[in-house]
Amino acid sequence: MYNILLIAHSFVRWLVVAAALAATLKAVAGWLGKGTWTRLDDRLGLIFTIVMDVQVLIGILLYIISPLIHSALTSPSSALADPSLRFFGLFHELLMLVAVALAHMGRALSRKKQEDVSKFRTAAIFYILSILVVLVAIPWPFDFARPWLRL
Repeated sequence: MYNILLIAHSFVRWLVVAAALAATLKAVAGWLGKGTWTRLDDRLGLIFTIVMDVQVLIGILLYIISPLIHSALTSPSSALADPSLRFFGLFHELLMLVAVALAHMGRALSRKKQEDVSKFRTAAIFYILSILVVLVAIPWPFDFARPWLRL
C-alpha cells in the first residue's frame, strides 16, 4: 500500500505542476493583457485546487503509514537533528498545506472580485505564491536523492 501511494504521490505532483502552470500563466496573461475573465479561467483555478487537494489527501495517507514518519515521531529529538527526517516529518507537510491554502485563497478571492483585471491579478498573485511555496517544499532529487518520477 505504501509503495502504491508513493508512486501515486510522485505521479500526481506532475499533474499539480501542469495545472499550476496552466492556471498561473492564464491568470498572468489575463492580468497583463487586461483580458476578459471567462469560464475557462475559473475552471483552470478549480482544476489546480482539485489536483492540489488530491495530492494532499495522498500525502496525508502517506504520512499516516510512512515508516520514515513513524521513525520521526518515535524519536522527535533525533528527527529534528536529521535533515531528511526534519524535512519529511515537519517542513514538507506544513509548507504544502500553506501552498494549498494559497491556491484556494487565490481562486476564492478572484471569484469575488467584480472587475476582470482584478480577478486575474488576485489569481495570479496567489497562484504564484502557491507555486513558490511548493518549490521550496519539494524534496528535490539533489537534496534527498529522490527520483523525479517513481514507477
